[in-house]
Amino acid sequence: MSLKSSLHNLKEKYKGTKMAPAFNALHTFLYLPNETTHNGTHIKAADDLKRTMNIVIMALVPCLIFGMFNAGYQHYLALGDIESAKGFLGASFWTLDNLIIGAWTVLPLVAVSYGVGLAVEFLFAVIKGHEVEEGYLVTGMLVPLIVPVDIPLWMLATAVVFGVVIGKEVFGGTGMNILNPALTIRAFLFFAYPTWMSGDKVWVHGAKALEGTPDAISGETILGSYAQNNSVMYDYWDMFWGIIPGSVGETSKVLIIIGALFLIFTKVGSWRIIVSTLIGALVMGLIFNGVVDAGWITESSKFYGLMNVPFWQHLIIGSILFGAVYMATDPVTASQTNKGKWIYGFLIGFISIMIRVFNPAYPEGVFLAILLMNVFAPTIDHYVVQGNVKRRMKRLKVKTA
Repeated sequence: MSLKSSLHNLKEKYKGTKMAPAFNALHTFLYLPNETTHNGTHIKAADDLKRTMNIVIMALVPCLIFGMFNAGYQHYLALGDIESAKGFLGASFWTLDNLIIGAWTVLPLVAVSYGVGLAVEFLFAVIKGHEVEEGYLVTGMLVPLIVPVDIPLWMLATAVVFGVVIGKEVFGGTGMNILNPALTIRAFLFFAYPTWMSGDKVWVHGAKALEGTPDAISGETILGSYAQNNSVMYDYWDMFWGIIPGSVGETSKVLIIIGALFLIFTKVGSWRIIVSTLIGALVMGLIFNGVVDAGWITESSKFYGLMNVPFWQHLIIGSILFGAVYMATDPVTASQTNKGKWIYGFLIGFISIMIRVFNPAYPEGVFLAILLMNVFAPTIDHYVVQGNVKRRMKRLKVKTA
């Protein structure tokens, strides 16, 4: 008996029972529907939720693979076993050893994210008697890309349960949540386990194991160095290519840009949100540069380091670009109106750089800014719609006068 026949028999056996959603989800994931519509349809289109999720995952895979190489490279570089890669095509970066140590570190994060998250999704589908939606396919890929490589798996599992239940299921599931589930998971980790999410020994594999020894690995991010008013040893090309410490998927800006172009081309990601987020970040960076140039902030200030960063450099350090492309564009939690998308994105970028500068203990604010604007997105859309209604009413009065 074939696997397809076995699954079909199980599907028929549990049809109408509480376990039906679980078997339907597995059958639908592996095979096309048995029934097809031949006539009487109103809309025929190639896009659906599953295909949209798959497109986003395709855009994330290059960041995941690069993150594996970078995790291994940063590990061996911190140990002193290899020399600097000397560029994106450096021979010491694209090595099998780097990929092996990176995969050994990153793939368990992916497995825990999907395993725990989908288990919660299936549990709620069985309890509530609805079909399993594909919404977690992207969330499950995003979570391993926005956490440190050495975070304990049990912490990640706990955070995933919290994020899926509190961030999505309590609101009704996929399409009903007001907060981005992946960022809800990261926020939980940040507030519950802050020492594992910040500092100079959490971004390199093996750092915690050697902490407290004379040869402890230091994996301080560029933002952390600027926040302490320290000099940064990485050049701009290192920052752009991504050969720096950081979360798994956030470092390579060139791959994020390629992913952004792919999402825009496929009309899955909103270019308005992406562009406006970057504009907001640049504007805030320009304001801080102006404050420094005016002499209002001196080098003795704890805010000087990040305020003095050239405004354009904010786009190639930290996770502002990753957040703008893959997080802010979440179609469920973002603004829906065109004008609202410009306002929504601009405020995300503006607030992100503000938090980055004024919170030196944890010099990154992208996830907090996006979560904040997730809450205000419906309000932004409401006032945009009301403004359109008022303008149309005025035109109507002029025509009837």
